[in-house]
Amino acid sequence: MSSLPLQIKRVGVPPIKCQGIKTKLVPFILSQIQWQVQPHSIWIEPFLGSGVVAFNLQPERALLTDTNQHIIAVYQAIQQQRITGAIAREFLICEGEKLSEIGATYYYQVRERFNRTGSPLDFLFLNRSCFNGLIRFNGDGRFNVPFCRKPQRFSQSYITKITNQVDWAARQMAGKDWEFRVAPWQEILQHAKSEDFVYLDPPYIGRHTDYYNAWDHLEAEKLAAVTKTLPSGFAASMWLENQYRKNLHVQTCWSELEMRVCHHFYHVGSKEIWRGEIAEALLIKPGYATNELKIEDLRLKIED
Repeated sequence: MSSLPLQIKRVGVPPIKCQGIKTKLVPFILSQIQWQVQPHSIWIEPFLGSGVVAFNLQPERALLTDTNQHIIAVYQAIQQQRITGAIAREFLICEGEKLSEIGATYYYQVRERFNRTGSPLDFLFLNRSCFNGLIRFNGDGRFNVPFCRKPQRFSQSYITKITNQVDWAARQMAGKDWEFRVAPWQEILQHAKSEDFVYLDPPYIGRHTDYYNAWDHLEAEKLAAVTKTLPSGFAASMWLENQYRKNLHVQTCWSELEMRVCHHFYHVGSKEIWRGEIAEALLIKPGYATNELKIEDLRLKIED
């Protein structure tokens, strides 16, 4: 039997970028959770996003899901070795050269191709050449983020960084019982048992609500109500406040939980007001929180 908390000193970065990515918060999140891991315990994430928390935790068993089929498709392809660092390198060199020669027109050609075929490699290309690393789809499910205006985006060093991240993700999941699944959170939370732990990183109310599906206050309130009835341990990441306003949803729907807070800076977002300093709350089921650890006490090196 093992247990959290973990104090991670070196954080790996997965190959998918998305708004709200928790790279800098991984040590904070995992150090605040107290979870006795049983032989059949499962780490459950209904809002996988980039997957950075799960990839750094490396649980033996995990159910990792998202409604965004394209994120799941990338990680399924890596898990099944249909995408490797070498395959990604060859693809990005070829596509990067075309982008350099043709410019924005080629980006939009790839975007159109992806919207027809859903290719995981095209998604990886778009994710790294679109405006500010956004993942955004319109009402018809079509990726619609504009070009980042950098035709020389895929330099040799940048491609090496991406392929290293692909290989790192493959190593983290190797030999593990991990299931990647496209599913809504309502379906996934039904699987949680007393020995499991659920980590929630839902779209943030008032921030990146155009992530993939519509996400509004009603959906957020339903999530809070269902989560608090789970037999398992759980923790939820929420934005608490920034220089402009406070997130009243936290007080309204999650106030009875243990709360840990740290401050950090978001660099990914479609608007400037979403890319500033923010107070981030981790809301934890009573009995599953450690003694408070200040984020300043952590010595963190980001591997990117």
